[in-house]
Amino acid sequence: MDDQSELLVEQRLSVFSDEPDLNDWFEVMCGAAMAVLGLFHLVTPGELVDPDLMRWFAAAVIAAGAVWAGHGLKDMAVKEMRRSAAMMELTASAASQGSVDHGLIRDVLLNPDAYKEFLTKAYEEAWGDGIITEDELIDLKRFQSALGISDEDAEDISEKAKKTSSED
Repeated sequence: MDDQSELLVEQRLSVFSDEPDLNDWFEVMCGAAMAVLGLFHLVTPGELVDPDLMRWFAAAVIAAGAVWAGHGLKDMAVKEMRRSAAMMELTASAASQGSVDHGLIRDVLLNPDAYKEFLTKAYEEAWGDGIITEDELIDLKRFQSALGISDEDAEDISEKAKKTSSED
């Protein structure tokens, strides 16, 4: 992402920057520590106070620790969702201006098999009449390039699609 886009994302997120990320991690770690301490005293209540009373207190410490850790995790998730929403809004406006759609690239990287299937269907359509025209080949090469599929993989996909379309 270029500096201008990064600056825009930071400007949009500055409204929500009331808590630093270190605070969120602190909440998670302290909450987890409280829960572990509570579990320890739940199992071994000791002799300082009545064991049953200590178990009730330990259960309360576990619950408070879980809530504190959950709050930190929720804050982190909310911040990440806000950042993602701001970035998606920016990439959508950038895509309409002819620049790269980073959302599509991310989707392709996360779901490569789905997009190989897309290229396979495109090859099957191209082979439908028994021949791939120059225009069809240009489009297929663009798909291949956009999806980051190697020439060898594309050749294999083409051969499979040719066999499939000839069987139909």
